[in-house]
Amino acid sequence: VQLQASGGGLVQTGGFLRLSCAASGRTITLNGMGWFRQAPGKEREFVASIRFGVRSEGHSTYYADSAKDRFTISRDNAKNTMYLQMNSLKPEDTAVYYCAATSRYYPVGNYYYATSTYNYWGQGTQVTVSS
Repeated sequence: VQLQASGGGLVQTGGFLRLSCAASGRTITLNGMGWFRQAPGKEREFVASIRFGVRSEGHSTYYADSAKDRFTISRDNAKNTMYLQMNSLKPEDTAVYYCAATSRYYPVGNYYYATSTYNYWGQGTQVTVSS
């Protein structure tokens, strides 16, 4: 599976951006996808993730506290693309944003917060929020 992230850029405080992550290859094996970010001098941190539903289940979404009420993660199955709509951006949101995907299945949502859950990573896309 290959992941291609895009949509980053420079935006003012309070602005918005939509990140995209296009997946290709054996995407049918995927059970979840997520967004992480890494600011200079800091560790990579969880932003949001989506666990694909099994059979009649719907997707489940998870957010870091910093992203709740401002960011929305979604997926377009037909396009094999995941999105992160980011509103009300703050300077502290400045980071390189990485998309990730996992072929591993976990019945508990907590796993989808951890970097170790994901076995595919895309290149990062820079998001810079000016004050």
